[in-house]
Amino acid sequence: MRRHELSDEQWAKIEKLIPERRTGGRPSAGGDRNFINAVFWIAKTGAPWRDLPERFGPWKTIYNRFHRWAKCDAWQDIFRAAAVSDADTAGILDSTIVRAHQDASGGRGGPKKTK
Repeated sequence: MRRHELSDEQWAKIEKLIPERRTGGRPSAGGDRNFINAVFWIAKTGAPWRDLPERFGPWKTIYNRFHRWAKCDAWQDIFRAAAVSDADTAGILDSTIVRAHQDASGGRGGPKKTK
């Protein structure tokens, strides 16, 4: 399993939530799991659709299918089923994201000297 892709356990929960195909629609060349992995890759990385790795298939095809599923509200249940529980997560705080006002470092003239 690659990074940003579904585990077998997540796929088992999601598989039954996949919307039925429209009559006459072609089956996905890469399969439903590959398509879901492509959408999760986009969601987790924040990359533009055009930067989707080629292993997932043509980005425009993936986007069009994503958009069709979004119109029928399929994603809410799928993302909820794939979510990691609070017990399985941890937090990381990187000090580079904590901003301080310029005056927080001692203000004008630098820090005050004490005797």
